Amino acid sequence: MEETKIFLITYFAALVGVIPPGLVNMTVAKTCIQRGKRSGMYVAVGATVVVFIQALIAILLAKYIFNNPYIHNILLRTGLVILVLMLIYFLIMAKRKAKQVEYSSDGFTKSFFKGTMISALNIFPIPFFCAVGTALNINGEVSYHIFHIATFVLAAGLGTFTSLYFYVISFLKIESKADYFARYSNYFMAALMLILIVFTLLRIYT
Repeated sequence: MEETKIFLITYFAALVGVIPPGLVNMTVAKTCIQRGKRSGMYVAVGATVVVFIQALIAILLAKYIFNNPYIHNILLRTGLVILVLMLIYFLIMAKRKAKQVEYSSDGFTKSFFKGTMISALNIFPIPFFCAVGTALNINGEVSYHIFHIATFVLAAGLGTFTSLYFYVISFLKIESKADYFARYSNYFMAALMLILIVFTLLRIYT
């Protein structure tokens, strides 16, 4: 019964948490546009594998991280540096001359690695899942055994993959606007990085 509650809460938290446009899901959508649905699915799988690891780290740190301002601050500052680097990258890519979109599907290894790399750069799931784990054990009295931890990690990964899969199948609806999306997606990603930078700065200094 306890495992069922953990699974449902974590699954829907992960599902809803990935729905808003972010680094990972927009990369999946962009890959679908540029490389096709299959490559986008491989990116989603790669990203999900990293989420399994991030969720495991998060649940193991859940009862410590929010009680330790130093660790919390270090995570935020690390994320800030990564976001600044990503902002610069997308601005540089946006300035390049737009190329005609080619629907040549990347292989599994290349797309999978791309998904894992992008997901690894996105450290925000760790504090997010820490918050979920803390909410599940608000009084800190429950000691998660191996089944609770496995259920939490599984639900986090499946919830994330479900949301990313929605982005993949949504590609069919925006395929007719592929050229427009490919041309301006880097500007959108740069704007997203800027918003996240401002949000992170507010969290560090407030």
